[in-house]
Amino acid sequence: MKRILWLIAFMFVQLPNIIQANSLPVDAFASLPDVSFVTLSPDGTKIASLIRINSDTVDGQILGIRDINTNKDIFPVQTDNQKFVILSLTWANNDIVLIKAKYPAIRRGVPTTETRLMKYSLSDDKISSVFSKRTFSRFQFVPQIQSSIIDYLENDPDHILMEISGLGSQAQYESVVQVSLKSGGIKQKQYAEKYIEDWITDRQHQVRIGIYRDDTSYRIYEQQKANGDLRLLWEFEAFDENAIWPMGFDHDPNILYVSAYHQGLKAIFKVNLTDPDLTKELVYQNENYDVEGQLIYSKLKQKVIGIDTNIEGEFLFWDQDYIKLNNGLNQVLPESHNVINQLSDDERRYLVYSTGPIESGTYFYGDRDKGELYPIAYRYSQLTPEVLSKPKKVNYNARDGLAIEAFLTTPKNTEAKHLPTIIFPHGGPISYDSTSFDYWAQFFANRGYAVLQMNFRGSAGYGYQFMTSGLKNWGLEMQNDVEDGAHWLIEQGITDPKRICIVGASYGGYAALMGVAKTPDLYRCAISVAGVTDLEYLIKSSRRYDNSKIVKKQIGDDYDDLYQRSPISKAASIKVPVLLIHGTKDRVVKVDHSEEMYDELKGLNKAVKYVELENGDHYLSNNEHRLTTFIEIERFLATHIGVK
Repeated sequence: MKRILWLIAFMFVQLPNIIQANSLPVDAFASLPDVSFVTLSPDGTKIASLIRINSDTVDGQILGIRDINTNKDIFPVQTDNQKFVILSLTWANNDIVLIKAKYPAIRRGVPTTETRLMKYSLSDDKISSVFSKRTFSRFQFVPQIQSSIIDYLENDPDHILMEISGLGSQAQYESVVQVSLKSGGIKQKQYAEKYIEDWITDRQHQVRIGIYRDDTSYRIYEQQKANGDLRLLWEFEAFDENAIWPMGFDHDPNILYVSAYHQGLKAIFKVNLTDPDLTKELVYQNENYDVEGQLIYSKLKQKVIGIDTNIEGEFLFWDQDYIKLNNGLNQVLPESHNVINQLSDDERRYLVYSTGPIESGTYFYGDRDKGELYPIAYRYSQLTPEVLSKPKKVNYNARDGLAIEAFLTTPKNTEAKHLPTIIFPHGGPISYDSTSFDYWAQFFANRGYAVLQMNFRGSAGYGYQFMTSGLKNWGLEMQNDVEDGAHWLIEQGITDPKRICIVGASYGGYAALMGVAKTPDLYRCAISVAGVTDLEYLIKSSRRYDNSKIVKKQIGDDYDDLYQRSPISKAASIKVPVLLIHGTKDRVVKVDHSEEMYDELKGLNKAVKYVELENGDHYLSNNEHRLTTFIEIERFLATHIGVK
């Protein structure tokens, strides 16, 4: 017990003394997480994580590995999150940690995001690419994506299966290769097939499912073994209600779990592939929301034991042993959503991630033999439950009668009456907000603002009709849903109508700018972080990417109409101050969107400020960029709707 608890103090961060719920430093909210990607070795004796560091010489993140038995710590990798950003950590075996990273690049004049997979070997104390340099002599080109692991071979811990392009006569499509974690050499297991962009293996590690896409058309193929005859299982169009997506296999190689719509909502089914009718057997549904997520498979029991539903981070188990374990955790940690995100191979040791509306995230190490559970790391060390504001679910009707679910966060210990307010639509837009911890909303509430986050039509999680009602609807009813939320707050007496600002990032930035353009008298200011400002340019610039027709199906292809539904076309209507923030190496929404919007507003003598983040990406992955963004936002809000 002492050994584990010492891990908190040395390797991670100490739990601070309870802080009064006064205004906290900006970096308490805006900094990257103190700890992330905490992962357990297969034998349960080592813990790896990504740790934020900030010193006079280093500002970024480092990989930390702690040996629980020896109390030894090593820190073999660091990044400033500009040259590359670490996306995930996983253990390939008890000796090797796999590190997935991304970095911005340009291919033939097209901005891209490249990914790579590195490995760190504890026994060799060496970090390198999983692929040897000699391996790429077999490739026709250097692949953009070099990080897609599709199978860990538990009976062969020295190899993994990956999918990668660049090989064979169909080099632009994905092959499956067996990669040696010792030599970096590869052995091709599945040859690339035209238009198949993803492969799925069964529990016996055979390549069984191929996912085909040609423009907006999808097909799901099955084969008995790699390079076998492909059998068509299902075909459908993007955004169709009859879509059936494979999730993975049970131990039985004929039982495939799939995600499909049931009574208008996504649910989990299993299909026996020997059944000529491919009958779907319902496994799990939620009567109110879509069910999405990943299968939870027990290697020890050799069966699927549940699913990670992705609803508030909840796991659903249908195996009694794990139901008991999960119930025990919920009794010990009753106010949180507790996710068993990893088990050792013998399933006696495990990691739990606990989060919730006012729980910013705590990692626990559990030992089932000892019946003990220890906190080992705090995701945001300064953001304890005592300083956070609890959001609550609210509902309002849009002007056409559609019910909208939203989440209201108000300043702690403050009456929810006539408050300065942030309208905060999410990005995506096929995404959703919930009562889960949100560092943006908590920051605003800590500064004295009420925050409304609404799941406008087009958001995910509410079924097929709700999601598809957002297709080609940017700036129309989707925008009305956001505006109607602002009016509802005013009607309820929660918001001071003279101190209301609309803020958003990505699609949310688009909605913020459209809000002040379409309803110039409703808001007192707008903030767009990496926001879309020109839909016509967005569609035209997608031509160089292979998902361009899906983008058109989602947003539209009538250029005149798209331009009219763009903030840049309505700049003259904007009467309030605007803050634009954008990274120069944003590969999702190009920096041109904010640059051109700034030029347009400035040319019209509008009140606008533009903050450009040098080498910044779409996700504020660099700590300095995130701090700069929050500092600028705080100043801007204080100036225009500041707390009295």
